[in-house]
Amino acid sequence: MDKMLRNKKAIAFFMLPAFLLFTLVLFVPIVQSVYYSFCEYSVLMPPKYIGLDNYKAILSDKTFVIALKNSMFFLVFSCVSQLIIGLFYAALLTNIEKGRNLFKNIIYLPCVLSSAALGLLWMFIFRSSFGLNYILEKIGIKDPPMWLMDTKGAIILPMWVIAFVALWQYVGQSMMLYMAQISGISKSLMEASYIDGCTKPMTFRYVTLPLIKPMVATAMSLNAIGSLKFFDLIFNMTEGGPNHKTEVLATHLYQQGFKFSKYGYASAIGVVLLILCLAVTLFINKVVKTEQYEM
Repeated sequence: MDKMLRNKKAIAFFMLPAFLLFTLVLFVPIVQSVYYSFCEYSVLMPPKYIGLDNYKAILSDKTFVIALKNSMFFLVFSCVSQLIIGLFYAALLTNIEKGRNLFKNIIYLPCVLSSAALGLLWMFIFRSSFGLNYILEKIGIKDPPMWLMDTKGAIILPMWVIAFVALWQYVGQSMMLYMAQISGISKSLMEASYIDGCTKPMTFRYVTLPLIKPMVATAMSLNAIGSLKFFDLIFNMTEGGPNHKTEVLATHLYQQGFKFSKYGYASAIGVVLLILCLAVTLFINKVVKTEQYEM
């Protein structure tokens, strides 16, 4: 094994397939998107270089501003809510013996289900004519909320509804990451803290939380990138409506690229989305400082 690790030709041979796959599937499309973002490009015409015109158009696009605001709302809501609730579930389930696997599977189950199917399901549940509103009317509530149509407020009701549905679907992923990290902590550390007089909340605060900080940073980065790229639930529940009020960057990109065939403009939105993902990931890694401990 040591001889093979010193053989640069063998290393290059085994890395070549992964490198080619990475280049063809990820790097080349990114470079093409960056190029197309400086072009006027549609079904009827080949790419024509127009400089920064697409980026200037973004600055005056009111729908883009709404989409950016909604994406940032999802970013903050997802990172905060999944961090708190995911940690709560992880801490709770690692401290119970009976029923742990059952509850863990129940919470994680929505993560493995189709987002498109779940989006349609929740869309029917929150439709104004039937579903939840039908039940509310039956129990005496005359004017139930217009869950997916109300456009009042800085953050409109449909955005809160979709955000809580997304939390329900993806919190199991954060929980599993935290549980995996917590299970790797030596029990002797926990026992030592109890001997020193720590309660379970104090042990979690001063022992568990510092040791799982690397996983917190990883989970927050995944949540942040996922929330910025958020598409399927919104598209199936509202399609960006009413009147583009629930658009996010991914749905706006889709509409411009595949509905209106503005490939250059859609590529510019994609580049902005890529820069946001990189910036947020770097910010999280900078803010959530991690240290390596022996566990």
